[in-house]
Amino acid sequence: MDFYYLPPSPPCRAVEMAAKAVGVTLNKKIVNVAAKEQLNPDFVKINPQHTIPTIVDNGFVLWESRPILIYLAEGYDKTGELYPKVPKTKAIINQRLYFDMGVFYKSFLEYYVPIMLRNQPADPEKFKDVEAAFELLDTFLTAKPYAADTDTYTIADIALVASMTNYEMAGFDYSKYANVAKWYENCKRVIPGYEENVVSSKDLSYFQLTKQPTQGE
Repeated sequence: MDFYYLPPSPPCRAVEMAAKAVGVTLNKKIVNVAAKEQLNPDFVKINPQHTIPTIVDNGFVLWESRPILIYLAEGYDKTGELYPKVPKTKAIINQRLYFDMGVFYKSFLEYYVPIMLRNQPADPEKFKDVEAAFELLDTFLTAKPYAADTDTYTIADIALVASMTNYEMAGFDYSKYANVAKWYENCKRVIPGYEENVVSSKDLSYFQLTKQPTQGE
């Protein structure tokens, strides 16, 4: 399975962890979006939207990380635990995936990226959004150990962990969110490829960092 990606990207790292969880070997091909390599005509032929991550599985092309996570789970997960066939469970997993995309990961991008890549001052209102996202995730983890109200990890946890790794890398103090802290420590132990995910999250050589943020800045 060809995998077009950039190592520090959380959505790309989520796909890597999911692939490892289901036993799929990825033929990795780096696309440095910071250098606009996604606009290479050969890549645009594969993905007209020219985004990463993108996979090509025996001629089948798919992009956007969360659909890729679902595809890997439905097509290759022999345990059935990453994306169970129970409709209500799948619905909650889908909701958590959208939460990651539209709230949790989005909050990281909107608060930290301007500081780190554009040398802009921190926006206190955006930091409030980060805190609100963590409060919501903490609520999701009240009843069960994993994010989709399950007893075993799912692709929702994989997506959220990829984003969470960035928060940790940026120095966000999540210790006051007890459920999140417990969940994250547990995910570190059980999700395959977590350590590689951490190493990739710190590989920022593709970007020109202007500033490393500090807590609450």
